[in-house]
Amino acid sequence: METPGADISKFMALQGTPRRQSMEGFDPDYVDIVDYIVRVTHRIWEEKGIGLIYDTYAHNVVVHTTEGTSYGREKVVADTAIGQAAFSDLYSPAQDVIWTGNDKDGFHTSHRAIYMGTNNGYTAYGPPTHRRVARWVIAHCFVKENRIVEEWLTRDELATVRQLGYDEIELARRMAAREAARGHKNLARNTLGDVDRVLGQTTPPPLPPLGPDFEPESFVRRVLHEVWNWRLLNNLQEYYWPNYEGYASTNRELYGLGDLAGYILSLIAAFPDLVMKVDWVGYLGDARKGYRVAVRWVIQGTHLGPGHYGDPSGKRIKLLGNTHYFIKDGKILKEWTLFDEFALLKQIYWPD
Repeated sequence: METPGADISKFMALQGTPRRQSMEGFDPDYVDIVDYIVRVTHRIWEEKGIGLIYDTYAHNVVVHTTEGTSYGREKVVADTAIGQAAFSDLYSPAQDVIWTGNDKDGFHTSHRAIYMGTNNGYTAYGPPTHRRVARWVIAHCFVKENRIVEEWLTRDELATVRQLGYDEIELARRMAAREAARGHKNLARNTLGDVDRVLGQTTPPPLPPLGPDFEPESFVRRVLHEVWNWRLLNNLQEYYWPNYEGYASTNRELYGLGDLAGYILSLIAAFPDLVMKVDWVGYLGDARKGYRVAVRWVIQGTHLGPGHYGDPSGKRIKLLGNTHYFIKDGKILKEWTLFDEFALLKQIYWPD
C-alpha cells in the first residue's frame, strides 16, 4: 500500500483480505509489510495492546537510540507502558513507510509518524503538565517472521521538552548528572579514537562517483558526503530544487536553499570536526513518480564552536539520525530529518 496520506481506516479495512505480497512466517492478518508496520503500531499505541509486543518483537530484540543500546523485549514493554501512562490519549498517524527486502531475508522498514497527546501522567522529566505535545518519530526496523529483530529509533525529544515547558539546558544538566550518579555511561565518551573526517593533513575520502543513470542510493550517499563532510555547500543547487522544503528536529521548518545552508552551517559551526557516515539506504518509486528514500546515518564531532547548544564545552558527541527524502526529476524536493537533540544536550552537559 502507498502510505503517504493513507488513513488508518484504509489499513483496518485490509483485515481478512488476500495477501498483496509474500509474507511467509507473518500472522495471516497482515496483507503486506506496510500493513504490518502501520497496524502493529496502531494496535500497540492507540488501542493500548501493549501485550502485542510479545507477538511482534523478538525476545532478544536490540534497540538503538542516541541514548545508547538496549537489549530484550521487556525493555520495550516497560518503555511503552511509561509512554502511554504519560500521554494516555496518544495517537500516532503514519506519514510514510519506506521498505526494502522480502520474507526470506527479512524486511527493512523506515516508518515516519507523528505522535500527539496530552501530558496527563508522569514523564522522565517530571509530573504532568497537562500540555499538548506533538513530536516526530522515525523508526527503522529489521523484521523477520512477524518479529522486529532490531530497531534504530529517533524521536524529536527536544520538541517534547520545549512543549512541556521545561528549560532545556537546566533539564539536560540535571538529568545528565542524575544518570551519571546512577552509573550510566555517556555514549559519546566511550569512543577511543579521533573523529576521522580527515586524517592528518589529508582531505576527506574521495567523493563517490555517480553513474550515467540516476540511482537513488548512490545519489544520496554522494550528496551527504559532499555537503556534510567536504563542506561543499556551493553545490546545493545541483542536488536540491530551489523550492526545497525541509522538516528537521525540534520542529525546524526550512524552505529554499538559504534555509538549508543556514541549518547545515549552524551544526558545522558548533561541531567543526563533524563527520557524517551513512549506515543504510532504502528506497521506493521510479523516475516518473519520484523516489521516496530512507537513510540511516551517524554524526560524530566535538563541541568546539558557538551555537544554541551553549558555550563550547570540548565534549565529544555522537548522534543517530534518520532521514526521509522525496526526490523528483533528479533533485531533492522534500526532506524529513530527525535526531534526538535533547540527548545531544545531555552529552554536552554530562558531568566530567
